[in-house]
Amino acid sequence: MTAEENVATPLEIAGAAQPEQNARIWLDRVGLSARLRHYPHQLSGGEQQRVALARALAGRPRLLFADEPTGNLDSANAALVADMMFDLVAETGAAMVLVTHDPELAARADRIVHMRDGRLVP
Repeated sequence: MTAEENVATPLEIAGAAQPEQNARIWLDRVGLSARLRHYPHQLSGGEQQRVALARALAGRPRLLFADEPTGNLDSANAALVADMMFDLVAETGAAMVLVTHDPELAARADRIVHMRDGRLVP
């Protein structure tokens, strides 16, 4: 599945109007307009994360779950993806639940909750 198809398919399933056009818009917003027809093996890890971010936000969710969104990225791509994620979430008005082991990324959250041994701790 190409990057464009990856973002458009959930929109098609949801019955959204113009799923391909919306996919292109969101891929452009995450800096991938030149990679629409590329397959996952042709994309870097950072580009794959940005496709996932576009797919997640294209449906305009009210709540976004992000589990280690930068965990497999180098520091430059991690910073880029984190900036995009926080900017787009703020722009769309979505709430985000972010799970991370990165203290710098966690520090950007409005609220931080810690978990130890499967339990939330103050």
